[in-house]
Amino acid sequence: MSTFQGLELARKALFAQQGALYTTGHNIANVNTYGYSRQRVNFETTTPFPNPSRGMPNRAGQMGTGVEIGTIQRLRDQFLDFQFRTENSTLGYWEKKQEAVTRMEQVLNEPSENGLAKTMDRFWQSLQDLADNPDNSGARSVVAHRGLALAETFNHLSKSMQSIQSDLKDQIDVSVKDMNSLLKQINELNKQIQKVEPHGMLANDLYDERDRLIDKLSDYMNIKVHRTPSSESSLEIADGLVSIEILDSRGNSLSPDGVFLIDARSGKDLDSAVNEISVQPGANEKGPITSVSIAGQELENLDILKSDGSFSALIESYGYEENGVVKGLYPEMLAELDKMAREFANEFNRVHHGGKHLEEDNDGNGSKFFVNKANQEDNDYKNSTDRDESITAENITINIDILENENLIAAGDPDKGSQNGDNAHALADVFDQSLDGLGNTSARKFYASLIGDLGVKGQEARKMKESTEIIQAQIDFSRMSVSAVSLDEEISNLIKFQHAYNAAARNMTAIDEMIDRIINQLGLVGR
Repeated sequence: MSTFQGLELARKALFAQQGALYTTGHNIANVNTYGYSRQRVNFETTTPFPNPSRGMPNRAGQMGTGVEIGTIQRLRDQFLDFQFRTENSTLGYWEKKQEAVTRMEQVLNEPSENGLAKTMDRFWQSLQDLADNPDNSGARSVVAHRGLALAETFNHLSKSMQSIQSDLKDQIDVSVKDMNSLLKQINELNKQIQKVEPHGMLANDLYDERDRLIDKLSDYMNIKVHRTPSSESSLEIADGLVSIEILDSRGNSLSPDGVFLIDARSGKDLDSAVNEISVQPGANEKGPITSVSIAGQELENLDILKSDGSFSALIESYGYEENGVVKGLYPEMLAELDKMAREFANEFNRVHHGGKHLEEDNDGNGSKFFVNKANQEDNDYKNSTDRDESITAENITINIDILENENLIAAGDPDKGSQNGDNAHALADVFDQSLDGLGNTSARKFYASLIGDLGVKGQEARKMKESTEIIQAQIDFSRMSVSAVSLDEEISNLIKFQHAYNAAARNMTAIDEMIDRIINQLGLVGR
């Protein structure tokens, strides 16, 4: 072996330790970079020369030839990534669920001085006062205006919830755009990685960026990452190409063949690997979601709702149609309020029509007290005794004639004359009267039941969110213990590689002195 081989060995050591120092510096520089995975230099011994046949370097021998950097590998645990993304999708679901329930609770504002329950109590109290003073114009005016306040409270609740529902639809649209954008970005990274890995290199920073985007995508739905080698010449530790499949809340595929948002399993034609998401509302843009499509193909039975994530939570809150029935947090609450307003108004109108008012120009019987705003100008409609199925929480109002002339309030019993308050008592009893349309319960109890159910949903959403946050934080801590940069550890590595570099330099100096001794100080040649 040549004497100069010692210089080459020292040179390799210097370069290897120098590369390790640079990698350590890269780790320290990215200590606060979100999604960065710390990198490690894998040292490898170079091919040794066998002894005594030194001309055959293809066999292991006793004479080493130094060190080189084999790979610079990022430290990442794919199993912890999978656990984190599963919990992240669950957390995203309960966060959106809690947000939707909280906004509904804020609109209903119960219990409070301005809620529907208190408005009903005030209206009921005004009827009791009218029963005690049936000919008092002030008491009659209070009944009219508190009846109007009750109708306007119904209107406010309905319109506010519809406004929030519209916001939810906007969030769904934004989520679809964001998810499709994430899919395209992930696929572009797939393309870049496919160009790098076949040359025996590791695209560590590209891997980190791709995993960061996948983490973000997991907030919307439960997903599984499938990995495919980018080429036959890629390193075994290379991450390769990723395909993304939608899973249900239990981690099962949505179909036997799987539903893929990115399908790069063949490793070819990545330009068409992205399967974009789209949603279809009902008859109009404000209608419930009727279907969700992946690459233009509808998922059967809105299967996307089986996958936990903020996307399914938004759809469940906004409203969706299943087998011709509209379901969802806000549509169901709006339907219940409509039913409550309709049944209460029709029963109140029936009792009011059976009473006697103070105006004797006609038969003295009461007209409709609550009406549909759209029919406010129709006198035949206001005097009809038929049930009005068109009344909803959004359109209910008080008869304008009664509002302008409180003497038209039918507070008296026809058999006892207009000066008694017996019918006002009967009107007050409507609040606590069991109504068939409300499941044989009273309007008050029906509304209290709605508030109670909402409170249970809110409590469940808050508890599930808090517990999922704890689990996710624990998994993320475990993941960071593997991938995150520890300054203490990196500084220790700096010292280690610095000493190794200095030792390699000292080794080179020793070889240089040895060569100087041989060439310049031995024999007659150097004299």
